[in-house]
Amino acid sequence: MRVLIGGGSGFVGRELVQLLKGKGYEVTIISRQPGPGRMTWADLQSGGLPQCEGVVNLAGENILNPMRWWNNHYKKDLFSSRVDTTRALAQAIISSPSPPHSWVLITGVACYKPCLQTQYTEESKWVPFDFLSQLVKDWEEAGHLPENVAKATRQVVIRPGCVLGRDGGAMKQMLTPFRLGLGGSLGSGRQPFPWIHISDLVGIIAQGLEPSRSPPSPHPQVFNGVAPSLNTNYEFTKELGSLLKRPTIFPVPGFFLDTVLGSERAVILTQGQRVVPKQTLESGYKFQYPDLRSALQEIIQN
Repeated sequence: MRVLIGGGSGFVGRELVQLLKGKGYEVTIISRQPGPGRMTWADLQSGGLPQCEGVVNLAGENILNPMRWWNNHYKKDLFSSRVDTTRALAQAIISSPSPPHSWVLITGVACYKPCLQTQYTEESKWVPFDFLSQLVKDWEEAGHLPENVAKATRQVVIRPGCVLGRDGGAMKQMLTPFRLGLGGSLGSGRQPFPWIHISDLVGIIAQGLEPSRSPPSPHPQVFNGVAPSLNTNYEFTKELGSLLKRPTIFPVPGFFLDTVLGSERAVILTQGQRVVPKQTLESGYKFQYPDLRSALQEIIQN
């Protein structure tokens, strides 16, 4: 299989490329810089979609980049890096004389409104309620294929929670303070903490690239990219501290995160959603790391 990946050089992209190449797939990355096994976004717009059986979009500016202030310029970058790249890939698929059999878009659980009680599945109805949920709506709509193309190309949307892995993402920023004994809960700590080990996320993506066994559908198949274990931020904090044999007595106040990150962005850390992978499990996917302890053990040991 030949697979084209937008954002293939990022944290999740690197892991996905390694998995797919291990399966014998031929992988091309869309990047800002040309090179072996790469093409640029300008190449895609000028030359169209190269011959491939699967397309994935992982592109997106890091939303928790501590070096970027939360302002309109940053919001435009977040929008452009997600929505515009998704639209470019969808348009290339639509225009292709030989469309791929799979189109996989990775978005996020920010579409679900934070709540301590409500439990969300892929079938849950939702409407935008803030900047991030509107971003997810625009993002997913940008990737939607018209019905005539959807007859040939399976559409898959994966909504991951916090991606845990040793080479990037949130864990890379958290491990040092936790190892120094400076870790603690964020805000109240009671907020749900939807998470997934990076190996499981790329496993779900790889499964999404496989040809559909179901009849063609004009609507995307949606999979929540979260572990089946429902945890709070407090439980995550205590589990990580326990495995590192370090105290976790320094909570980070919510108002501090609002000040540093901006209140619209801080909700990612101070609020959360109870998300379950109902359709992911029904699809037959077997989680390598279904519980928090096994996931964190793998990351820390390596």
